[in-house]
Amino acid sequence: MYAKKYGKTIKLFLMDADPNGRMICELSNWNGKAYRIPRGKVKDCSDRQDLKSTSVYLLFGRAESSSAKPKAYIGEAENAYTRLAQHVSEKEFWNESVVFISKDENLNKAHIKYLESRLYEVALHANRYELQNANTPTRSNISESDQAEMEEFIEYIKILVNAMGYKVFEPLVNIALDSYQTDDIFNLKGARGASGKGKRTSDGFVVFAGTTVANNTVPSFPKSAQNLRNELIDSGVITQNTEEMSFNTDYLFSSPSIAAAVIMGRSANGLVEWKNELGQDLKSVETTEISNANNESHLKA
Repeated sequence: MYAKKYGKTIKLFLMDADPNGRMICELSNWNGKAYRIPRGKVKDCSDRQDLKSTSVYLLFGRAESSSAKPKAYIGEAENAYTRLAQHVSEKEFWNESVVFISKDENLNKAHIKYLESRLYEVALHANRYELQNANTPTRSNISESDQAEMEEFIEYIKILVNAMGYKVFEPLVNIALDSYQTDDIFNLKGARGASGKGKRTSDGFVVFAGTTVANNTVPSFPKSAQNLRNELIDSGVITQNTEEMSFNTDYLFSSPSIAAAVIMGRSANGLVEWKNELGQDLKSVETTEISNANNESHLKA
């Protein structure tokens, strides 16, 4: 029996009356607080006394190309404002920061060292961002009760960071491949050695590691898809050997169609090319899901 999950309320305050400016984020029934601070707005935070307390923070930078990962740095500080000001002059890659503090000033140095280490560990496992930390953060020794509190603090950090659009702590696929139901996994087979598996996610369509790619493309292959395919090969996401080309890691595509096209080396409609173990194509599955949801809604009315 799984514990029931309840909805959460996130309160956002636009400090500069600008959605692209500084923001304070608070979560219902949590003693933490998050500041989202663009790089160019760090200078405007010198009068924020709560940002001069102990904190754990993240710096975010954009990906250099469509096949590259965005960048992130995870750190801790006894004075968040001073540390961010240092990073403005010392680290070039980032354009936005998110700082987490305790509203009741209950985070000490040992706590934030523990948070820094655990957040780094979670981000490393998720493998969604290219971490810019030069060294692996050292984890502090804290009591069992403090560990429980910090682990809960981390869960709230993950919720807020995710809600801000940064998936640094969320793996592309959250559950092991063999634990999905048959209609969750979609298969694709094509000519010239193309064969793969993938899954829909809230971000797009994930192609699983081990998917084999057509060893050549047709003359009419779209240039945009060819460019992406070349980028994936050059970056090592798709590896080549004498016998086949294949994905060596899970990779997120913006749509099932571009995923299918890159794999098969030709134009493709992913809604009909990807099929589950029951032989149903993606379009049929999604149509059935909408129909079932409508029927349930009518029954409840």
